[in-house]
Amino acid sequence: MRRPERTKRKAGLAAGFLILSLALPFSCRPDRVRKELSPDHAAFLSQVRYLITTKEQKAFVNLPDGEKDQFIEEFWRRRDSDPDTDENEFKTEYYNRIDQANRLFHGEGKTGWLTDRGRIYILFGPPMQRMTNPPGSDSSGQCGEIWYYGSFPIVFRDAHCTGDLVLVTYDMTPLREYNIAYMHELSSAQAQAQAPGPEMVRREKDIFDFSFDVKTNVSEAGRVAGVATIGIPYNGIWFKHDAGVFKTEMEVRLELRDGEGKMAWEMKDTFEVALKEAELRDKRKTSYIREIPFGFEKNVEELRRGKNTFRCRLKNLTGKEEIQKEVEAAF
Repeated sequence: MRRPERTKRKAGLAAGFLILSLALPFSCRPDRVRKELSPDHAAFLSQVRYLITTKEQKAFVNLPDGEKDQFIEEFWRRRDSDPDTDENEFKTEYYNRIDQANRLFHGEGKTGWLTDRGRIYILFGPPMQRMTNPPGSDSSGQCGEIWYYGSFPIVFRDAHCTGDLVLVTYDMTPLREYNIAYMHELSSAQAQAQAPGPEMVRREKDIFDFSFDVKTNVSEAGRVAGVATIGIPYNGIWFKHDAGVFKTEMEVRLELRDGEGKMAWEMKDTFEVALKEAELRDKRKTSYIREIPFGFEKNVEELRRGKNTFRCRLKNLTGKEEIQKEVEAAF
């Protein structure tokens, strides 16, 4: 039976929080960094501590204040589970979980969303089953809780039965010593339990970026030709998953402008990037390379006398991300 769209979107959100949970060990950000930010920007950095990557945080902190708001918009846009709607479901769900965690897990000497239970609740959602251990019921003599996602447990222990619950792994390793194999198993367990459909793939990913280079291989009287090459890191691309294939569509626009900024040549094209899961896994640390030939015969001598600029604007039509780069061109 086909699931309603809202249910499918929630499954996509759950998968997104799942993969982003692997960023847990990087969630403790230095207070020094926040003190250098405005109150609003410091609040943003604090609230997204469970989502933001080290690379994103560094980029945000180093931006001029006037560009930080644009970064925040792009930060949430990259995580939007359904870019075709006006609402950013991922952002809405994230802040809803913060509110719910504050209501459910207060009383541990800190705000609910900053507790271990709050952190897991925000990243993984409410457990499918929750078991509490009142004083004396645990063979170890400790109080605690066990949350189940599918058949996989997450264990919280309260060593002194004071209401301060700490996340532990099977070998009782505290979260601060982080067992990544354990969390990977947990991620797989909930992914199977919630079985999202062919939604946009959500995972911790790099910022959308590309390399751009232009080479001239023909420079004759009255004619110039060459190749523009773009390289897009696979780990920065958002894909849609459909029938076992990861797909996305890119739009590229090239412009050649002379020293006065006038258009001398331009082209626009769209192309698809499609890979099977095994191929994407093998290529995740490499880049998709596309070569775009160019050639023109008008105003060649004028272009040779001036300072020209090749501009490339690349847009991911799946993730709605866009970036522009330019290089100088001499003929």
